[in-house]
Parts: sequence; C-alpha cells; structure tokens
Amino acid sequence: MNSVIITIGDELLMGQVVNTNASLIAGKLNSIGIEVTRIVTVSDDESQILKSLEEEYPRFDVVIVTGGLGPTHDDITRSAICKFFHTDLISDNEARNNIEAFMKARNHPWSEAAENQTLIPRGATVISNRHGTAPGELFERDNKFVVVMPGVPYEMEAMVNEFVVPFFQQKATGKIILHKTLMTTGISESVLATRLGNLDELLEGEKLAFLPAPTGVRMRITVVGSDRVRCEQKLLRIESRIRAEAEKFIYGVNDEELEEVLGRLLAERKLRIAIAESCTGGMIAHKITNVPGSSHYLDRALVTYSNQSKIDLLGVPRELIEKHGAVSREVAEAMALCIRLQANVDIGMSTTGIAGPSGGSTEKPIGLVWIGYSDSRQAIALKFQFGNDRLRTKERASQAAMELVRRMILKIE
Repeated sequence: MNSVIITIGDELLMGQVVNTNASLIAGKLNSIGIEVTRIVTVSDDESQILKSLEEEYPRFDVVIVTGGLGPTHDDITRSAICKFFHTDLISDNEARNNIEAFMKARNHPWSEAAENQTLIPRGATVISNRHGTAPGELFERDNKFVVVMPGVPYEMEAMVNEFVVPFFQQKATGKIILHKTLMTTGISESVLATRLGNLDELLEGEKLAFLPAPTGVRMRITVVGSDRVRCEQKLLRIESRIRAEAEKFIYGVNDEELEEVLGRLLAERKLRIAIAESCTGGMIAHKITNVPGSSHYLDRALVTYSNQSKIDLLGVPRELIEKHGAVSREVAEAMALCIRLQANVDIGMSTTGIAGPSGGSTEKPIGLVWIGYSDSRQAIALKFQFGNDRLRTKERASQAAMELVRRMILKIE
C-alpha cells in the first residue's frame, strides 16, 4: 500500500506550529509496511481541502487527514469530507457516548459544541477519541481508505496507536519496510560520508539518509523487501559496515537521546556525577534530569555563572581566574575537580565559555567553550568552537559535555 498524509491548518503554513503529526504518522505507517510518498499541508479553507482530496485520493491506497475536526468556526474538515463523499452529517450514538463519558470524567456540562461533535459523516466508521471530544472517521471506498483525525497531537497519536496501526496491520500486503537510525555526535555530515566510502557497495541497493542537526548527524538506514528475515539480515549487515567506520561517534539508535544513553551507562556502572555549569546555564542538568531514575546517578548541579560564584560555590582559586580568565582550560579543569570533590562523587563535569552575541575577543572568540572532566585519576578540559549563535552554542556544548563523559567512561579516544 502507498499513502499520502494531508495536514490541515493555517498555523502550520504560518510556521506557528511545527508539523509533528506528519512525522509521527509517517513513522507508524512505514513500520507496518505502508509507504508514505507524499505529505501535503493545506489551509483551513474548504475549497483547498476539497482540492487536495480530489488530487490525492485517486493516486493513493491510503489517505490520512489530520486537523480541523474541532467545534469552532474554522474547523471545516467534516463539511469538506461530506462534500467529497457526497454525504451528510448525522448524529452518531457511539460518538455521543464517547463524548459524554469524556465530559463527565472532567465534570464538564453538556453544551452546544459537544452536541455538534456528535455529528459524523454518514457512512463513516467512528474512531474513538479518549483524549478529546472530536471523533475520528474512517471511510472505505473502492479498496481505498481515508482516515480523518483531529490535529491535536496527543489525540491523534492515541488514535494512530489504538486504531490505525492495528486496522492496517490486518490488511498487510506483505511488503516489509525496516528502518534503523544510528545517532552520532562529534562528527560532521561530510566527514561521516567520507569515512563510509562507497555507499553503493555498502548499501546493497538500499537507502541511507544523513539527517544533520546542531547536536549531531542521524543516519537512517531503510531496507525494503518481502521477506522479513532477509530484510533484517541485510539491515544488520549494513549497520555493521557503518559501525566499522564510525563506531566511536555512534552513541545510540533510533530515538535515543544522549542523556538517556549516558544515564544508562552511569547507572549500570554505579557511577555518580556532579555538574558545574557556566555558559550552558543548567541545560545539561535539565537534559539529564529529564530521564527517569536520574537521581540514582546525578548528585548535584550548580550554575556558577559569575566569577564570584565559581569562587564561592565551587572553591575555584581566585588567582586562577585572574591569571587565565574564567573561560580557560585551567578554570574548566578546576570547576570539574571542585564539584567532584565537593559532592564526593566519581565524576565531575564542567562548562565555561562565551555564548555571545557579545563578550568575545580575538584570543577568545564568541562560541569558545571549554568542557572539563574529572575523576579519581585525572582532570582534563577540551576546547571547542561552536559558532556565534547563543542558543545553538548552549545546545552543542551540552551535547559535547555529555559525550565527553560517555567516551571517558568507555575509554573511547
């Protein structure tokens, strides 16, 4: 089966909202062998919605539509769907029961808007919405399927997981689409591609996508076939070849974040860490504590932004800062050492730098960051240059700091 995703909303076209729905739906459909070959975004305009349905419906087996199912005046997807299928709206008992249960659980009174949400295009199958009042709809015509869901991400995601995926799994055509993403950091896209060499030979006719971001490059391997075992074997061969050339830069797979991988490593080895942040402003601590169970390995994190705070809270010698400056190898090493000793933990980590957009010099330009590391054997600091974008520097420095700790633990050079 092939499919198209139509997302509806002026907010998407204006750039006010990132279209995460399309990426989630595409990933889920691919995982069950339905290939997504087109994604379309249209405005909250009935004529535009109708036009997109008229153009896409004849070309695809599955059409997924999200957005515009709410009770307000700009939610016009239902009326467009009715015109497309030459049908009308009727009150549906299943939809009514679901909405009544939802509103009762939240102690909301019945309203005209709730009554409006019970109206479903005649001939559609209701897709229950456990997280809202707008039901989803399924149409099956001429061996084609149209699925219509709300645009609210958590409502849509629940429908995809609970209805769409199981429904289409039962109609599987035998096509296998396997994806695996290798997460890298500390290496650019061009250098990575050069390391891998002849991609035609490496990939055996399959696909490899390089997806760069400020914190690293994702490499997505895609294998398509009809035999799952053979597809899995080919995927493993391709992954093995990539790892042979770039293993030390690969920290995880698929959607794993570096903070998850590092946390798992610290927990498995029963290591505890403390962090002293300056230019990253607590971003590393924020990322690490986003991971459940981080209290098992994170002892404390201090944001010592000013020179005086580095002296008062960490115990960095004043003369060290006066001699070398706060943004220096010496101070980064001292910060990591001091926070480790203060917390009596296995590892100390630190960051100090110039995030910009002002404050740089010829000797110490904007984007300069020193990242410190300390354990019972050593205290070191590495120098990085992350450019002149303040937020990107903070993000990249946080990633580089966690990656430094990962590599030190695993003894990766």
